[in-house]
Amino acid sequence: MSLKTEAMPAGPPRTTAGDRIQSLATEYDLVRAASESFCAPLSPEDATPQSMTDASPVKWHLAHTTWFFETLVLEQAITGYEPFQAEFRVLFNSYYHSIGEQGSRPQRGLITRPGMAEVYEYRAHVDRHMRDLFDDASRITDDLARAIAVGLNHEQQHQELMVTDFKHLLSHNPLRPAYHDATGDSETKLEPVSWHAFDEGLRWIGHDGEGFAYDSETPRHREFLDAFELASRPVTNAEYLEFMNDGGYGQPLLWLSNGWATLQEQGWKAPLYWEPREDDWATFTLAGMQPIRPREPVTHLSYYEADAYARWAGARLPTEAEWETAAAGTAIEGNFVESGRLHPAPAGGNTGLMQLFGDVWEWTRSPYVLYPGYSAPAGPLGEYNGKFACDQWVLRGGSCATPRSHIRASYRNFFPAGSRWQFSGVRLARDAK
Repeated sequence: MSLKTEAMPAGPPRTTAGDRIQSLATEYDLVRAASESFCAPLSPEDATPQSMTDASPVKWHLAHTTWFFETLVLEQAITGYEPFQAEFRVLFNSYYHSIGEQGSRPQRGLITRPGMAEVYEYRAHVDRHMRDLFDDASRITDDLARAIAVGLNHEQQHQELMVTDFKHLLSHNPLRPAYHDATGDSETKLEPVSWHAFDEGLRWIGHDGEGFAYDSETPRHREFLDAFELASRPVTNAEYLEFMNDGGYGQPLLWLSNGWATLQEQGWKAPLYWEPREDDWATFTLAGMQPIRPREPVTHLSYYEADAYARWAGARLPTEAEWETAAAGTAIEGNFVESGRLHPAPAGGNTGLMQLFGDVWEWTRSPYVLYPGYSAPAGPLGEYNGKFACDQWVLRGGSCATPRSHIRASYRNFFPAGSRWQFSGVRLARDAK
């Protein structure tokens, strides 16, 4: 699979509104094509079911991202715009209460109609109208351009969700089918973890104003950090197996109260998708069942598991401000969705902070709260991020399912503490000695 969403090459500063609209138009075509490239190997049967409430069918993702452009861009820009199907306004609305009713989230897998063919017709209909809009740049106000940019980043988020949701769906198939061919480990030797020290001080946190960012990444503000140390790479499967073999899932003193209750209720004994095989473990991947590879970053951990491992290891999770401080100025390179691997890879090299971007989202110990001075955008886009600042935890850095052009050092992902179906892992931190 190839989701070709690379950022456009850098060029001379764009100084006209027409140049900016043309850039949006080019990016629009790239992002929309990337979503459909993921679906090329899938049958309509693959794209329709829903494996759990937190996940959605691939077909729904394709339609909902189209709904965003139709509802929040075309209906605002074109007087008398005729929607593809009026019923889709409710059926594919996710959580925008200010727009109107939504279809039932737990029942998205029951939407057998429209079929995939009609969803593709819906996408083509909206794409035609969007291209007409781009051709008449005078109709695109600054507010509308911002909505289009949000829509493109929104679709990239759903590209990652298509990967993780479809993986969860396939994992429930007794045949353990593969989406693509397996990619093995490289032969690079994995060095032991080293620790990188950061002095105490007042740090600037949040988006710096260059390029796109979500509202929740702003406003940029200062935070005082005590001196801390950050591990050179994420925790590996081999290291996490040591925790498991030491009875980590059976020691209540390592776990937060809700984590221990969830472990007992769900029967957790290993990361999601791991299955015992005689004296070893295997894991379900998009290449089917594969042996656990010791050097790969451990993934599909909940916040509870990441926190328990850190406590067992005599360390802790970093705060998101510590993580962002460490990542500031670091080149955004790594194993992203464009590689086609769709699975974490072993760390390469043996110096510096490795794998800050790509491979696995890294849990932080920071709750997802809004930054000081935050103000929600006006209108429906005010529902995009701000209202979720409750009972969620921040992850940083992106994963092997994240489009490269989508991530940045200030990016704040967030999920509830018990979530495991994302490519989520752990990097250790500790107070400076």
